[in-house]
Amino acid sequence: MVLNLKKKNLCFWSGFIIFAILKFWVMEFRTTIHTREGDHFMRHSDKMMLVGSCFSDNIGAKLRDAMIDVVVNPFGTIFNPLSIASSLHKVIDNEVVAGADLFLANGVWSNFDFHSRFSMASKEAALERMNRSIDEAHEHLLGCKTLVITLGTAVVYRRRDTGEVVSNCHKVPQHEFTRRMAGVDEITKALTAVVSRLHEFNPELRVLFTVSPIRHIADGLEMNSLSKAVLRVAINNVVRQFKDFVGYFPAYEIVMDDLRDYRFYTADMVHPTDVAIEYIWQTFQGTYFDDRSTQAIARCERVSKRLKHRPMSNNPDVVARFNADTQAVIANLKKEYPYIKEKG
Repeated sequence: MVLNLKKKNLCFWSGFIIFAILKFWVMEFRTTIHTREGDHFMRHSDKMMLVGSCFSDNIGAKLRDAMIDVVVNPFGTIFNPLSIASSLHKVIDNEVVAGADLFLANGVWSNFDFHSRFSMASKEAALERMNRSIDEAHEHLLGCKTLVITLGTAVVYRRRDTGEVVSNCHKVPQHEFTRRMAGVDEITKALTAVVSRLHEFNPELRVLFTVSPIRHIADGLEMNSLSKAVLRVAINNVVRQFKDFVGYFPAYEIVMDDLRDYRFYTADMVHPTDVAIEYIWQTFQGTYFDDRSTQAIARCERVSKRLKHRPMSNNPDVVARFNADTQAVIANLKKEYPYIKEKG
């Protein structure tokens, strides 16, 4: 009887240990962000537009690799919501930039509404470049299916002489600006107004807001956290008001609460790594694109990767054969997906 009791105890503790090991083995040491299912409203053939923080440039590059017809940041990279809203009003109105709107500083002509990549030594060239970008964005937005707006910071810079909020200071002396953090109500009002106009301009448009995971730490982590919180609350206000065609994608939360590790930031501890961006891109795909579109994206990405590849051989025949094969692959792809947009 004692022997049987020992056997029972041994079986009990053996089972308990096995259970504990299995439980430990399957335990997840992270909190995964689960985006909403059933939101697969995007198609590979859709026209898209992204505006806002440089995170828009990152995801925009992914969409271009997928050969989706997308316009990314027609005013260049913009971080604060008031300037983003203002730029979208200008796109809707197809507003023309005049010579008086430009200023000469540091040897180039610039505009406070545009990123420095639009600045040029020639005033006429800068004007032509800015106006062409607005015009192309206006036409694209008319047939656009999805607009992604990425907010980076609630901090705004306002010109002392005019009181206007600027998108970019262009290294103009800081004493010419006042700097403050916009409030939740102010941002909500600006975003609500532009979303209303967007819906009137293109009733088929879906708007997705997101908060950039890029950290603005020049003023400290406390200010960065406060800024992101202000943006998140303002976005939530807008989403609740326009829930039928406005949504939120948790890019910020994916990096902060899912990846949650400094290895997913570059050496500056500010920008997400390529691995983090790819993870967000895969989550974005799985949330919004249908299965057929996901398959098309994978095929187009492979072709885009091939286009970036250069043959290591200097043999002209090898190079010519590689280029001919690449063009044949693209031609076959266009037969199946005639709407695709090759990277220029």
